[in-house]
Amino acid sequence: MSRGDDVIPLREATKAWFAISLQTIGGPAGQIAVMQRTLVEEKRWIGQQRFLFALSYCTLLPGPEAQQLATYVGWLLNGVRGALVAGILFILPGVVALLVLSGVYVAYGDTTLVESLFLGLAPAVIAIVVQAVVRVGRKGLGHPALVAIAVTSFVALTFFGVPFPVVVLVAGVAGWLLGRRFPALTAPPKAAGDDGPAPLISDDALHAERPSGRRAAMTLAIGLVVWFTPVLVAALAFGRSSIFVDQGLFFSGAAVVTFGGAYAVLAFVAQQAVEVYHWLAPGEMVRGLALAETTPGPLIMVVQFVAFVGAYRAPGTLDPWAAAVLAALLTTWVTFVPCFLFILLGAPYVERLRGNRDLAAALAGITGAVVGVIASLAVFFAVHTLFEDTATITSGPWDLEYPVLRSLDWASLAITALGCALVFWRKWSVLRTLGACALAGIVLGLTLA
Repeated sequence: MSRGDDVIPLREATKAWFAISLQTIGGPAGQIAVMQRTLVEEKRWIGQQRFLFALSYCTLLPGPEAQQLATYVGWLLNGVRGALVAGILFILPGVVALLVLSGVYVAYGDTTLVESLFLGLAPAVIAIVVQAVVRVGRKGLGHPALVAIAVTSFVALTFFGVPFPVVVLVAGVAGWLLGRRFPALTAPPKAAGDDGPAPLISDDALHAERPSGRRAAMTLAIGLVVWFTPVLVAALAFGRSSIFVDQGLFFSGAAVVTFGGAYAVLAFVAQQAVEVYHWLAPGEMVRGLALAETTPGPLIMVVQFVAFVGAYRAPGTLDPWAAAVLAALLTTWVTFVPCFLFILLGAPYVERLRGNRDLAAALAGITGAVVGVIASLAVFFAVHTLFEDTATITSGPWDLEYPVLRSLDWASLAITALGCALVFWRKWSVLRTLGACALAGIVLGLTLA
């Protein structure tokens, strides 16, 4: 797509992506909801089914699906420049925020003020994620069969611990089979609020950029060079055995196996970081996840915290603070560059397949599974936010983590109720709700301290 083919001016798109980036707290559910509300409902830049099609494709990829969805939509709006702007802005506030918070953690450890802030933010995120389940489900589940797929996916993930790739694969096959039996499966759902101006990118419009083998080869070559050059430079500057090279290679590998989002790979990252590389002490991964949960951007950003703490404690010949910042930025680089590569390589081909009825049915099934996944994440987050202790059942087919009721955190429950009231009753925006709950958390936390 040339500059003249931009759907909207890049300057206007950049402002919108920056505004979205400041609201991406709360994991993929809240992030997808923010983009859906801004891009589909408010600005009418992209049609609902086109948005869900892109989401279904991004769900199949390794890496954070919400960031890749932003990159994909940025590409639809403004080509490669738009993809880079959308993808970079999506993660930039989180990189800065988590870098600062990692430094605070290393320097000061737990503080009453920071804990009080998290006391307000984490419960607010629950309300935002629940809103996302309602919004995405209302828009994406236009057929009873898709509702069944969503419920089945939720049960499989929440109660039986079925791996995410298996859920997605089964949902895709189910969608394909059901699409042959029910042609209406791929029809857009009838939902209130769909009456409005036609979107700039309609559901059946075809992107101007055609797939090309030469373009794909060039994109792959440039992407691989951009991806691994910083690791090579680190090896030349600090030696192959330095912590920077270890982290660069390890997190490069993790970036291509993160199917199912951050939660699916965190157990593996935690085990390697604690037991193999000794970058973290036992239990610190949970603290890093808490920081990532309450900062903008994808949850996989927690790897930046891992790298920061690990390099600070084993800086080699560098100053600990310099080593920590360098390691955090290097890890962020090798984690997210592949996300851009996957989109820029695959999007032109996927666009040409949108008219394929079988593929549309399969992706509709995956969309149903995505709703179940978001609901499962909402439950996971609520359990770990509202309760201090959990227990597990792993007998037979069951693989269920459930809360210990006596460990209920009443303060978190109260702020969650406040967040739900503001989101669903008062119809407050995400940022306004987060601000109110953060203030409530600070007041309550300092009062109880």
